[in-house]
Amino acid sequence: MTAALSASWSTTMRYARAAADHFWCSFEDRCPGLLPEREASVFLAALGRLASGGDDPAGQAALLAVLGRACRRYRLLPHQLTIEAALTATVARHAQWTPELAAAWARAARRASAAVADSAARVGDGPAWWPAQVVDHDRGADGIAILTVRPWRRLPFRPGHAVPVCTERWPGRWRWYSPANAPRPDGTLEFHVRTIAAVSRALVDAVRPGDPLWLGPPCDTGLALDPASRADLLLVAGGTGLAPLRALAEQVAAPPAGRRVTLVVGARTVADLYDPVSLDKLQCAHDWLTIVPAFSHDPFAEPGERGDALTVALDHYRAGQEVYLCGPPLMVAGSRLRLLAAGVPAERIHLPGWFAG
Repeated sequence: MTAALSASWSTTMRYARAAADHFWCSFEDRCPGLLPEREASVFLAALGRLASGGDDPAGQAALLAVLGRACRRYRLLPHQLTIEAALTATVARHAQWTPELAAAWARAARRASAAVADSAARVGDGPAWWPAQVVDHDRGADGIAILTVRPWRRLPFRPGHAVPVCTERWPGRWRWYSPANAPRPDGTLEFHVRTIAAVSRALVDAVRPGDPLWLGPPCDTGLALDPASRADLLLVAGGTGLAPLRALAEQVAAPPAGRRVTLVVGARTVADLYDPVSLDKLQCAHDWLTIVPAFSHDPFAEPGERGDALTVALDHYRAGQEVYLCGPPLMVAGSRLRLLAAGVPAERIHLPGWFAG
């Protein structure tokens, strides 16, 4: 039945505007004044995506973070049965409805509702999403884009956090991206996006300055700096895993100073090093920062720059450093054992948990 749920939801989203209107009216008739009409389309798209089961665990976590916040903010938790009924009625209006599909949607809506209620108990208060606008879009390398985004209101995040991002080109599909900067006076955020699937492909190839996005509530990934620690840092980045680690380097640049930072930036070849200008500016501005490139497939690289990011980084490890690593899932998966084997204490190893850059 999973395929049938997904297909019926895809059919419903072909009529996204009408579906949102129907959902909101169905809910408003029974629970007036709770869910703002302007928010109904974002809420419905996320809820239907969750119920139809079309996401991987990271995508589901993003949906639950957004929906849990929405339920708290708009006081929807006592009205879960009404939300479930409005969701199934909306799908029934737009998809080819059968008794079997009706029963499957009732079960799926109930499961999604229970998961959202559980998330709402854990995510805390605050906005569920921040409308934002793309203000700059740069192709850093083949298949990679650097997006600068300005939320309509300031997004409260810390370096190392991850933020759910959704584009109107794929409503209901939220994906995690980690800002590549510390908080800025103008409130903008920079995201590094590699083409992997539908959402990232849209962000890299289709989104342009002026386009709208939605940003969800920032979440800790295990990469935030300990404010009580003054230890030197070894930052190990693979691919777009550079983003949260560059943000950490920017955070160290703010007073109080005194920590030395080595940032190892991994790429296949020199051509794949997608953010060299910003890295050069950062290093030139701070004598406590050393940036070391690591090229895994470049025969012309300098001897000290040949190898994967972690191999090169271990040559720069010094006792007492805190080690932060972020990159593709395969890189992250094998890194803890390698770091432990190299003598890095377990409590000084910081890896992304459910999120990888």
